[in-house]
Amino acid sequence: MYKRMVLCVVLILLALAGCSTAPAATPLPDLATPTVAQAASAPPSVPCDLPPLVVPTAPAEVPGYVQLDPNTNLHMTGDPLVVDVTTWRLEIVGKVERPLSLTYDELRCMPKIELECTLVCVGFFEDVATWAGVPLSHLLELAGVSPLAQGLKLYSADGYATPVTMEQAQAKDNFIAYEWEGEAVPILHGFPARAVFPALDGSYWAKWLVKIEVE
Repeated sequence: MYKRMVLCVVLILLALAGCSTAPAATPLPDLATPTVAQAASAPPSVPCDLPPLVVPTAPAEVPGYVQLDPNTNLHMTGDPLVVDVTTWRLEIVGKVERPLSLTYDELRCMPKIELECTLVCVGFFEDVATWAGVPLSHLLELAGVSPLAQGLKLYSADGYATPVTMEQAQAKDNFIAYEWEGEAVPILHGFPARAVFPALDGSYWAKWLVKIEVE
């Protein structure tokens, strides 16, 4: 593992998922994952023995915006919500040959990358943590991205969306994280899955990820 320092440009007037200027809501709302279209093609089945999933629980109190979460030593951003992992899906759609609708366990059975990196929101905080998940390149390969694609758009369950150019997306150490420090990603920080872009600012690290659209 190694450290990569990444800087984020915090736009004060724009609500960001990774470095959001909006205060966190409390209590946490429950989210029923919206109905997703049937995938045109299922991902290759990858048999594997999975350890039991310990689903994270919502804390009694939610720290204020950019305040420290005492349970994780990560700073609070965004509008956290509780997502039902049994119905949650990660869609990969758009300019692809094989649209995907992936369950949490399907992600856990895929190739895994683990990386310690530092998320810096300039003027606010620096968070160092070890995240693990599926390389974005692997997911895009499974979906069969069109050679005409110009970029991606990531959608969060709370309504947040962020664009990523194809050049940015192709960095080999980008991944979709489902683990933090060897455990499931905490609810306040993106469970079931969040984006990790070590070379990009915090606004790209979309939490509570539900869809990646290839544009």
